[in-house]
Amino acid sequence: ALTSRLEVAALERLVARGLVMISGVTPSDASHVLGRLADWDGAAADKALRLIARRRTGAGERFATGPEVFAQAVVDQLTQQTVDCLLEAAFGEDSGFAGEAPEVLARHALTKAGLSRHCGVIEVAVKLGVPVIGLGASAPSYYGAVGDRLHCPMILPEHAGVANAIGAVAGQVSQRATGIVSSPAEGRYVAHLAEGLQVFSASADALAALEAALVADASARAKQAGAVDLRVTVDREVKQVEIEGRTMFIEARVTATASGRPRVAH
Repeated sequence: ALTSRLEVAALERLVARGLVMISGVTPSDASHVLGRLADWDGAAADKALRLIARRRTGAGERFATGPEVFAQAVVDQLTQQTVDCLLEAAFGEDSGFAGEAPEVLARHALTKAGLSRHCGVIEVAVKLGVPVIGLGASAPSYYGAVGDRLHCPMILPEHAGVANAIGAVAGQVSQRATGIVSSPAEGRYVAHLAEGLQVFSASADALAALEAALVADASARAKQAGAVDLRVTVDREVKQVEIEGRTMFIEARVTATASGRPRVAH
């Protein structure tokens, strides 16, 4: 272990020269220590967690009393963060909570009480209303506890370990570009482009210019991300009002989405 700042500086120089690599503990290491995984080097995982468990907090206390205790803390934290992420996504998709901040609802005291099935003067119960599918080689090690916490079915496919790899090939790469056209005065339509503002005398011209720029931007980024056989869709959301029998243009938001299958190496 490093014991002085001079040693830290020496290590940083070795890292900068590429002679030493910095590694960190992962949840997979924790699962090896707990005996839930046996795919890699369990002895190396045990040594890594044992070393980190010996580190001390600002209060002078060790992180954990041993590698198993530290490993369980890592898995518990992973479970909690996964639960929070799934709740955020669920609240964001549920129209009953439109306008509310999903990240706040996911961590709200009532949500936590409901997941714990609080039963007092007030009883609160919260559960995820849809099943969750766990993918990845380590999914069986982690996601059972997530399903228990969310009180929902957790589906772990037989070939979950390779599902991510198949999805990367069979899935889609999408890139989205969004811009607006504003109208600061009657007869003036401003397209907000990446290179600056362009003023037009007709809304159709401003929308066409913005759409062309967004399509080019989304397509370029999709190709850069590895997509081929691109398909581009454009969505326009135009806000107008009727004033004394006349239609007044307020603002338009244009979104271009370029999607394609991932490029496969031959």
